Amino acid sequence: MFHIDYAQLFSSLPPELATVLIAMLPIAELRAALPVALTVFHLSIWSAVLWSIIGNLLPVVILLYLLKPFALFLERHLKVGHRFFTWFAHRTERRFASNSSKYGSFVALMLFVAIPLPVTGAWTGALAAYITGISFKRSLFAISLGVLIAAAIVFILTEGITTLL
Repeated sequence: MFHIDYAQLFSSLPPELATVLIAMLPIAELRAALPVALTVFHLSIWSAVLWSIIGNLLPVVILLYLLKPFALFLERHLKVGHRFFTWFAHRTERRFASNSSKYGSFVALMLFVAIPLPVTGAWTGALAAYITGISFKRSLFAISLGVLIAAAIVFILTEGITTLL
């Protein structure tokens, strides 16, 4: 299985900056940054949580602004890019739609981001918000709440696992 050692990758940087950068990465996001910040960089709980949340939310703002122009660019200029974006968008929409009809788009988006599993974080949440037409402010607020919930879940899991070890 493919494995990235995030701590090693960013070892030459201050731990706070390394935590922010790890949290900004798609797939890794907060679910990788927070455990690394706590167990490898030995940041305090509040520092680890704060820098992980900041790093996870920075790309969201950019994504919410740029997804529409990016999708239009792909559609016009890159056939392969357009196919990939369309496939990924449909996949995200299918995963998001059932909860959206049950709970409403705001709660569904928040829960979608809160689940700390691969391809359900803030990056994919921003894509889901774009696809479903949720306004910038509502989607940013829902994604932010989801990131806070994810931080709590990841923190509890990290502390529980390190206590067992």
